[in-house]
Amino acid sequence: MGLFDFLKPQTSTPRGDKISDELMTLIDVVAPSAIQFTPRSLNISGIQARVLYAVAYPRYLTEGWLEPILSIEKELDVAIYVHPIDTADTLKKFQKKVAEVQSQINIKAERGEVRDPQLEAAFRNLEELRDKLQQAEEKLFDVGLYITIYGKDEAELNKAENNIKGMLDSKLVYIKPALFQQEQGIKSVLPMATDELLVHSKFNSAPLSSFFPFTSFDLTSDTGILYGVNRHNSSLVLFDRFSLTNYNSVTFATSGAGKSYGLKLEILRSLMFGSEVIVLDPEKEYEYLAEATGGRFFNISLSSDHHINPFDLPPPGADESPSDILRTHIIELIGLFRLMMGGLTPEEETVLDLAIQETYALKDITGDADFSNQEPPLLTDFEMVLAGMDGSNSLLTRLQKYTSGTWSGFMNKPTNVDINQKFVVFSLRDMEDELKTIAMYIITNFIWGSVRRRLAKRLLVIDEAWWMMKSEDTASFLFSLAKRGRKYYLGIATITQDVDDFLRSPYGVPMITNSSIQFLMKQSPTAIDNIQKTFNLTDQEKFLLLESGVGEGIFFVGLKHVAIKVIASYTEDQIITSDPSQLLQIKRSRDELKASRA
Repeated sequence: MGLFDFLKPQTSTPRGDKISDELMTLIDVVAPSAIQFTPRSLNISGIQARVLYAVAYPRYLTEGWLEPILSIEKELDVAIYVHPIDTADTLKKFQKKVAEVQSQINIKAERGEVRDPQLEAAFRNLEELRDKLQQAEEKLFDVGLYITIYGKDEAELNKAENNIKGMLDSKLVYIKPALFQQEQGIKSVLPMATDELLVHSKFNSAPLSSFFPFTSFDLTSDTGILYGVNRHNSSLVLFDRFSLTNYNSVTFATSGAGKSYGLKLEILRSLMFGSEVIVLDPEKEYEYLAEATGGRFFNISLSSDHHINPFDLPPPGADESPSDILRTHIIELIGLFRLMMGGLTPEEETVLDLAIQETYALKDITGDADFSNQEPPLLTDFEMVLAGMDGSNSLLTRLQKYTSGTWSGFMNKPTNVDINQKFVVFSLRDMEDELKTIAMYIITNFIWGSVRRRLAKRLLVIDEAWWMMKSEDTASFLFSLAKRGRKYYLGIATITQDVDDFLRSPYGVPMITNSSIQFLMKQSPTAIDNIQKTFNLTDQEKFLLLESGVGEGIFFVGLKHVAIKVIASYTEDQIITSDPSQLLQIKRSRDELKASRA
């Protein structure tokens, strides 16, 4: 017979009415073709199923005890029926039960028998519950818990049943199959709210609350931007990074998992809420986003017209000493030269230190006076000073390729880049790989100097941050930005697909601990064990990351974390997409629009 035959309404239409006989109802559409019942299972159109019900519970139920069953990686249906019990009738029965227990205690005492702690505890519990029922603090309910499991054959059903039994037995919750009642069981589990199995246990309000099936955290605040949707309960993950203890975030994902897509979406929504955003873009992925939002796009390369002078100095703030600013920048420059020259000996560092101070002094820049209006030196000025110092031959040889050689185009000219815009992108796609780390160091140093000039809510996005983690000097500088950025209303968002390179750096884990937000997306099997150890993930969360789709992952904020899916509107998707097929289609549409206007 059809599974839903018993649900079909009885009609009084005469048999001769052919039109009525041919009408199909919704039940006809959704019902399986056939169903076969056996004592322990049922076959629904070739799919085996078995209905189980709970028969016994422990004295105390902990919150979320049902969560492992609901989260199991198996197809199953769970039905929880809650039937209120009339309190007046219950109180009469309670009175009789309390009298019986009290009588048993008195009889044991009269006989001189050893007191029974279990009986006395039952008496106290009955008295306490009776008082709460009388004061309407508690209510009683008949509760039925039914579970339907599915499989290809009986062997798979037995395996699933044993798995669920093992999980619940450890919590002292015992279940059994609905023997010779599979038909009533499947009707009870269907979303029809008809409890035909009628296997109940009595619960008062407090333990009944532990049956509540949704135990995942909500990460929702009153203000902020939408990061995505909670995959467990479909609530919104709404947050403002600038309301947290620090404004930093890290995002780890494999290539194609949607990490840049998610950050672009955050950038777009942050811009709408008045934040300024600066991006270090190693693959020229943010150009269209900058164009669509009216931002500035700088293509940094050896042949580019955009230049940044590494000798630029930030002006001292009202609470800052010029000598401290100069000293800090000289240390940062030594770190830059260590990158440029492939390492320095202690003697060479001393020579460079003296040469940098002398180079600034030639431009009347010292720590004794305000140098805000002084023109900074260039790399050729530094080369000239260095040439007149003893022990500088090796340094000069390694420096010449940056001053007069092939690599002289980017950093040996005055700065002509203005980042006083709402949205600024520095693209490094056309920069040689050997110079990308150096260029990122120079750009972030320049951004840091600009950030200190003017206080504003800003987000600095560093895509493919593993480039900066390759060198201790760049990693150390990035870490100092993460620690000091909050003072200047600056949040650092680092994104990387090379997790091992990031975590291998001595500053990798400190960067994570100094980030209030961590976003883990789809991970490769080679990196997942390292990720699990670093973020203390459960095995279930580990497999979730391995099986996540595009835009899915685990979103951490402080001590809370949820499974999340990034969702964009159609208009947002057209602006931020990195899918080559979509980009090609958008380009064709724009070209056709231009042609039609012409």
